Amino acid sequence: MGGWHKALDAAGISDVTLRGDYTAQRELVTRFRRELYLAARLLLPPALLPDVVVAIGYMHHTDGLLDRGPKDDRARRYRQWEAAVRAGLSDGSSDDPLIRALSHSVTRRPALRERVETHLATATTDLEFTGFDTEADYQGYLAAYSLPSFMLVAGLLEPDGGSREFELGCRTYIDGAQRLDFVNDLAEDLADGRLMLSAQALRRFGVDRDELEAGEVSAGVRRLLSEQLALAREQLARARVLVELAAPDGRHLVRALIGLDLLTLRAAALRGGALLRGPAHPPRPEAVALLTREWVRARHSFRR
Repeated sequence: MGGWHKALDAAGISDVTLRGDYTAQRELVTRFRRELYLAARLLLPPALLPDVVVAIGYMHHTDGLLDRGPKDDRARRYRQWEAAVRAGLSDGSSDDPLIRALSHSVTRRPALRERVETHLATATTDLEFTGFDTEADYQGYLAAYSLPSFMLVAGLLEPDGGSREFELGCRTYIDGAQRLDFVNDLAEDLADGRLMLSAQALRRFGVDRDELEAGEVSAGVRRLLSEQLALAREQLARARVLVELAAPDGRHLVRALIGLDLLTLRAAALRGGALLRGPAHPPRPEAVALLTREWVRARHSFRR
């Protein structure tokens, strides 16, 4: 926790209650995305870390409201959450520690307000999700939901004043990362009643949903998964341009995220049809080595 308290100090967050609010988000993020928190902790300047953590925490909490339970309950909870967030951002007061921390980060990082507003306006896209019929439907989902969600965090790593090229790079990255997630999380999504691969792609290889839900690994299933992973690999490779487009303080984290995704993708490709039983994970020694290399680079650049 010593490093975390130093980050709060570096960010000028001195109020005891507010420090507790940010710390609660750190604990949330370390529970559900420990590897992402570790990468951010190692590779970002301390003053930026609390804002990135609260953006991740807000994104995760909102996604959870939209994903779990009957649709009417999800819609009701989201309307209440949206109203509470807007009220908190308006006057800075709230009974919710996440909203208090988010409101404070918005005062420190004004560009974050626009990202939150955009996300609030588009988040119900996930609530209305019923599946993708075509590749165009998938691309529409990326633009309407995945990209605004990713920009909550990525927007904190963009150059001052923003950059059209940076956002286009983020669009390329999230296409690859989202497609990878949809393949790698196939077993979990199917168990939750969601299929995140397009019907068009299934038809192309003669695969139907019942086959996937039954865990049947036919030649068509193997070709389907291989194609989707190849498309993800292509976009992640193209997204490497994002490293140079990011603000200097964010480049180490961006390079690490792309690298970790590529490691996960390689593991998923090796797992093949077994993805119908559960996800692949990046090899731990290679992931540790990647983060260590970036940490050494980050320490050098932040000291200059």
